[in-house]
Amino acid sequence: MSFIMRTARADDLQTLYEMAKLTGGGFTNLPPDRKALSAKLERTATALSRTGEGIKDELIVLVLENTETGQVRGTCQIFSTVGQSWPFYSYRLGMLTQHSRELARTFRAQMLSLTTDLEGSTEVGGLFLHPRERAEGLGLLLARSRYLYIRGHRPRFGDRIIAELRGVIDEAGGSPFWDGLAGRFFGMSFQEADEFNAVNGNQFIADLMPKTPIYTAMLTDSARAVIGLPHPNGRAAMRMLETEGFINAGYVDIFDGGPTMVGQIDQLKTIAAARDVILSSCHDKGGVKMLVSTGTLADYRCTYGLVIEDEDGAVSLDAASAARLHLETGQSFTMAGWA
Repeated sequence: MSFIMRTARADDLQTLYEMAKLTGGGFTNLPPDRKALSAKLERTATALSRTGEGIKDELIVLVLENTETGQVRGTCQIFSTVGQSWPFYSYRLGMLTQHSRELARTFRAQMLSLTTDLEGSTEVGGLFLHPRERAEGLGLLLARSRYLYIRGHRPRFGDRIIAELRGVIDEAGGSPFWDGLAGRFFGMSFQEADEFNAVNGNQFIADLMPKTPIYTAMLTDSARAVIGLPHPNGRAAMRMLETEGFINAGYVDIFDGGPTMVGQIDQLKTIAAARDVILSSCHDKGGVKMLVSTGTLADYRCTYGLVIEDEDGAVSLDAASAARLHLETGQSFTMAGWA
């Protein structure tokens, strides 16, 4: 494998823009808008240049690079904390139970309540892998590289972590959930609202969205049917998140109704399984496939490597992976297994 995860640079703009045009819509964190993508890269550069610790409202964009061709073929993002610049809204699915003695019946009504429960969480998102590269476990490399980055910069992140999954989008690029609920209040299509949110943020939700709970029984059948469901292309991502330790806690996206997965950073399997070790030697004779990373901030790099660990604890890494990490004998790196 010749792929490495690294932090994004300003000269990645064109490649990110080309990938954004392949997402098919509803991908708020990767909009096909040069200005918005450039702003993300500027935020990343600012975050990577900060030397102090502590949690701030920062964004880290990571990219997947083929070291043989120099092409960027995937990307993902980490938001250090959400809800600082503007409220972070979600719907929370709940149930209201009422009983009538006269009718001798109990009524249970499912409700959607607008909430900011998830403010302060770290968010991982914006994961996209070029369609031609969806093999060899590269999607897992994209996803798990974020967790090792967080582990290596732990003071910059809180305790809770979330991941919003894209909801169901129809063939025309519309959202049944949006059309059945929010679209009735905003006077714009899902595509228009999603593009506006990606570029300008979601403060307009605070201005226009009704704050009272919504009975799901009052929604259209098509809207109810997709509440809490991921886009078909996102089902594998949902399984990866569940394997990592995220759970579906009943939160859904206010735009497309997709599920928001919730986890605890220190309990994520990648982080719990990770160890810092010293490279004793390099080899070219196989080993156990593991996630390996090195460096901090702008020097962070992550890839798959073949690890051999002897009874005395000496760790050897295949020479190709060590070269991709710019790692030399005697230097430390992080490795994580379990998958």
